[in-house]
Amino acid sequence: MLTPVKIGISSCLLGNKVRYNGGHSHDRFLTQTLGLFIDYIPVCPEVECGMPTPREAVRLVGLPENPRIVTQKTGIDKTDQMNEWIKRRLRSLEKENLCGFIFRSKSPSSGLYRIKVYGDDGQIRKTGTGFFARAFIRAFPRVPVEEAGRLNDPQLRELFVESIFSFQRWRDLINQNKALGGLVDFHTRNKYLILSHSHDHYRKLGKLVAHGKQLPIDRLFDEYEALLLAALRLKATVSKNINVLKHMIGFFKRNLSSFEKEELIDIIAQYRSGYVPLIVPITLINHYVMKYDQPWLKVQTYLNPHPIELKLRNYF
Repeated sequence: MLTPVKIGISSCLLGNKVRYNGGHSHDRFLTQTLGLFIDYIPVCPEVECGMPTPREAVRLVGLPENPRIVTQKTGIDKTDQMNEWIKRRLRSLEKENLCGFIFRSKSPSSGLYRIKVYGDDGQIRKTGTGFFARAFIRAFPRVPVEEAGRLNDPQLRELFVESIFSFQRWRDLINQNKALGGLVDFHTRNKYLILSHSHDHYRKLGKLVAHGKQLPIDRLFDEYEALLLAALRLKATVSKNINVLKHMIGFFKRNLSSFEKEELIDIIAQYRSGYVPLIVPITLINHYVMKYDQPWLKVQTYLNPHPIELKLRNYF
């Protein structure tokens, strides 16, 4: 990476005692593992908008698509107070150029999914989004977001982390070489990464780059960014990964001995059957890339999309 990956995070996940009860929700993976490679920008909506710690808990009230935020016992409406703070905080976050945001699960201010909304009709609907989280998504619709709880799922964890590192590489391109030549190089390096998520987006992005001279540079980059981030939101399945691995084998048809080729095909079959994780065929291909000095594969981000220390491809 040319520059550090900077993402927002719910402050309590870092171990800060900002929750309504004076506690925290420290997540050791986020601080002790991912945190080694990330610059965090902590945010606590309740504390930053002026609420004390400890404090009376709040909840969402009204319509799920446009709720109010109200204290649970005394019914004090904090909506205006929160909205005023959100306007200021979003302006400051815009300057940070965040590549992602990790929100605390089940939070009425920061949760992304299935947040309880207490309707005026007495119904409780688990269809809401946290008050601040909703505003953040509206302000930064392309920034990857995820809940801390969902990051316990290995596939979702890899999907999110891969997205934030890819977004930072994209941001580096814009800052360093926002020109057609730079875009062609970026697309070349990320072809297999994109293909592992979506063949359709891979095809559309290739077509967009091929006709890049026909568009103003700002529009070209904007359309590419939208398609790229849409592709990275789609899961890289076993079958998609196998498709990419088979493409890579073709680059070694003049190099691999019959034993090496058979070994590689067998390892991929074991991955398909669930006997070994993705890191095993990836490691073997990386070995052959260096052994036979394969220049095109050497620059493919698919083979090294994020720090190996995170062990994101070690799960079955």
